[in-house]
Amino acid sequence: MSSAGLPSVDAYSGAIDRWLDKAENIKQQADIEPALNAADFLDEIQEIGKIRQKSGVSTQQAHYAAIETALRDKFYELLASTSIELPSFSAIWNLLDIVVIISDNEYCEPTLVIWLVEELLDSQTIQDCRKVFGYLESRRERIIMKHFKSKSLAILRACNELLRRLSRAEDTVFCGRVFIFLFQSFPLGDRSSVNLRGEYHVDNITTYDETPVTVPDRPEHMDLDADGAKQLDAAEQNQITASDMDLTQSGDAGQAVKDTKIVKFETNAAHEMKDEKTTALDTDKLYPIFWSLQQYFSTPTTIFDPSNLKAFKGGLEATLGKFKTVQKDSDARGSSKPPEEGRHGIKRKRGSTSDEMASSFNPKYLTSRDLFELEISDLAFRRHVLVQALILIDFLLSLTPKAKSKVENMKNKSVLYDYTLEEEDAKWATQMRSEIANYLQQGSEGKFYYRMVDTVLLRDKNWVRWKAENCPPYQRPSVTASDFVEARNGAQKATTNKRLRATPLGSLDLNFLSDGETADGLNKFKDPARYAIPTAEFFRGPIADDEFEVQTAKSEEEKRLALNARASKLWRLLRIVHSSKFNLFDRIDDGNNIEALFEDAGAEKEGRHVDDETADQDHSGAKSPERPVVTVSEPATVDETAVK
Repeated sequence: MSSAGLPSVDAYSGAIDRWLDKAENIKQQADIEPALNAADFLDEIQEIGKIRQKSGVSTQQAHYAAIETALRDKFYELLASTSIELPSFSAIWNLLDIVVIISDNEYCEPTLVIWLVEELLDSQTIQDCRKVFGYLESRRERIIMKHFKSKSLAILRACNELLRRLSRAEDTVFCGRVFIFLFQSFPLGDRSSVNLRGEYHVDNITTYDETPVTVPDRPEHMDLDADGAKQLDAAEQNQITASDMDLTQSGDAGQAVKDTKIVKFETNAAHEMKDEKTTALDTDKLYPIFWSLQQYFSTPTTIFDPSNLKAFKGGLEATLGKFKTVQKDSDARGSSKPPEEGRHGIKRKRGSTSDEMASSFNPKYLTSRDLFELEISDLAFRRHVLVQALILIDFLLSLTPKAKSKVENMKNKSVLYDYTLEEEDAKWATQMRSEIANYLQQGSEGKFYYRMVDTVLLRDKNWVRWKAENCPPYQRPSVTASDFVEARNGAQKATTNKRLRATPLGSLDLNFLSDGETADGLNKFKDPARYAIPTAEFFRGPIADDEFEVQTAKSEEEKRLALNARASKLWRLLRIVHSSKFNLFDRIDDGNNIEALFEDAGAEKEGRHVDDETADQDHSGAKSPERPVVTVSEPATVDETAVK
């Protein structure tokens, strides 16, 4: 596209060149990040506005066309002169940021940046498209912040065109990035991603061998040449001859063993496994039945035919029975591993856990008969198929009379069906769903896996109901200022108690602080009994009472309460006497003999009484010039007075 000598286009082109030069000075890095900010280009934005005023063009579309022409000319020039692998390609990222800034100020079409990104994606390889799409991901919030309604269709078209180029098998992660970008860009209630008419992907056809080749039960022998075959036949003949000679030499003992009846005992588990193996179909018969289920999974409405429903029920039962047999066989093989082999297996498993989910993903099932046994032995494959079955069973259970009565008044009739599931079929579906749920919960991570699947299916039911209601909007209008003030005043009025109570609930009686009794009321707080430390004798009686309660308790609860009360009082008693009688703590026997504390007090009183009597005798004699010295050897006895 060329400017064709238009003055307005030339003016815009010069302004864009100066804008790019300033952007190159501000952003020194050659990467996508950081983005250019409008605050750094206020002068350039004003220059664009002045050019618009001086152009003399009256219509807005003409202004948009002129600046779009200038931007496209610069875009094609940079795209033709540089490669995405070179550092100079940062000029393209700067130009796209400039387009975003201009569109936010309403100087160009809001969708212009999406159009340029779409053309940039078309000009690059799949590998380079990853980097271009990284630009979209980094600018997503900024792009959808303004004029999203006019940009939504352009974003959807660009992403869909990119998805058509990608391979679901080779570019799985890239496809996921595109879908996540769409989910984050569009609001949850947008109808662009909703299948309102309830159409099914009938083009997804699973092809398989209608008449599979029978696989022999015993392993095939290796191809040998003529000499090798002769040697093998000779070895087998020699082995048979040797065994016959052993039987002949055994004589009567061999005949006795031959006539003896051999009795085998089987455990219950082995018997049940044997029964399941006999009831489960072999792989040759199961192969066409198994892959025919994919037709019902892709088009569930075909089950409305009674013959198809019968075939689906039989096929799903046979498939689940085979899966149970395979699971038990794999568990038996896992439990019979030698310890050394088990340890090596764990090491290999730990090394591959990081890529487990990626390796188990397949965009399309491989239906070759040669791979069928390997596929059904894979736990991830069995889980995928059973999750498909759960989805279809939930669809069937939504057609019961009770479930249909809940959605009969919905607006979107295209997702509502006239078919009603019979009671017998509903019981089968409920039972089959329970069996599948129990199977998926097996294993170390089975419960977590089933909880995840069940959560997704539950949310899918809500999604289907939302579609049946014709997708009502989730967003509600914001509350106006007048409504907010009215609601606040109403809440205050409702919570205000108009009549005060004489004595509010939970309040204390403060009558003692009245004017007439103020002095007496305050003196009550000064009573020493309120803050004085009790004596040791204060706890002696209560501790004895608690001990009596412990001995006469009728239940364990009463005994426990009495022990706790005694321990509390004992602890407070020891706190009181620890400063004066700490030397007697070794006599109380962990609190079982607290009388030692009080016996010492009685002995001390008795010693003081003897001392006073001796002193009186000394004062009665006239020839005793010195005071007597009393020596106490034991707490309960007093020695004779020695007078010097």
